Amino acid sequence: MHIVDGALAPSVIVAASAVSVGGLALGLKRLDAETLPRAGLLSAAFFVASLVQVPIGPSSVHLVLGGLAGLMLGWAAFPALAVALALQAVFFGFGGLTVLGVNTLTIAMPAVLVGLACRAGVRSGSAVLVPLSGAVAGGLSVALTTILVGAALAASGDAFIPAAKLVFLAHVPVMIAEALVTAAAVTLLAKVKPDAFGLPAGTTAGTEGLRHA
Repeated sequence: MHIVDGALAPSVIVAASAVSVGGLALGLKRLDAETLPRAGLLSAAFFVASLVQVPIGPSSVHLVLGGLAGLMLGWAAFPALAVALALQAVFFGFGGLTVLGVNTLTIAMPAVLVGLACRAGVRSGSAVLVPLSGAVAGGLSVALTTILVGAALAASGDAFIPAAKLVFLAHVPVMIAEALVTAAAVTLLAKVKPDAFGLPAGTTAGTEGLRHA
């Protein structure tokens, strides 16, 4: 889902980069000794998962893991994903440095939003709500990312509108895959490591429903 260098209008790049800087500032404030290891883990997971990609016009199709990042990191997803995107741009030429702010915004902002919306369900410990919240976070994060990518392309010229539509349609299978992967990952983590979602280490009440489901 990386947008390549040269595809966007300068005004779009500047506006998106400015918002990304704000997100990075908020994210860096959220990083502490407890959050930093999770941020490194999610950054590495995104880096590896998105290495396998299929070019679609001025963008590409690949796994994102934004929902999981948002649930585990909140605003700290911004710096975690920005680092991975920067490394991919430098070492593999994915995306590009001039559009780094845009790519960060289109992936990290949906991650943050779905994390805020779905974290309560994950923390509930319900045998239904935990996997459902994970699935919604995973699928919705991809959907929102494709919408933002499409909006950035459309704002850069009418010639990119067909490509923007294609990017969304091509990611429908990815939305389903991310929903399933995130639901499974969240269900497992809620049982064995509830502090990954901001719950105190050793919490048992939050996963009681899962154990007896």
